[in-house]
Amino acid sequence: MKKDKFTYRVTWSEDDNEYAGLCAEFPSLSWLAKTPESALKGIRKVVDEVMRDMHKKGEDIPKPISSRHFSGKFMVRVPPQVHQKLAIQAAEFGVSLNRLASAKLSQ
Repeated sequence: MKKDKFTYRVTWSEDDNEYAGLCAEFPSLSWLAKTPESALKGIRKVVDEVMRDMHKKGEDIPKPISSRHFSGKFMVRVPPQVHQKLAIQAAEFGVSLNRLASAKLSQ
């Protein structure tokens, strides 16, 4: 199975005192190891095994994030007070509310 297009991450787990290998497309999976390299190798192996099992059972395998299309649009709901505060800031900076929100989100 092809697993190299998925989004992998290795992070230190203070609770486990080991490195944790994670896969964004399979958030319920993880692999603990003493080294970051072993954590990455372990999570890739687990993802491969899970994908093989899903394939055998006819289950849908998640599409890699890197292969998904993103429009650049999404809706965010905020309390009215926050909306008002952001609108005032945008006006003071002389930019649209959209531009202000985008700048704040990209920080």
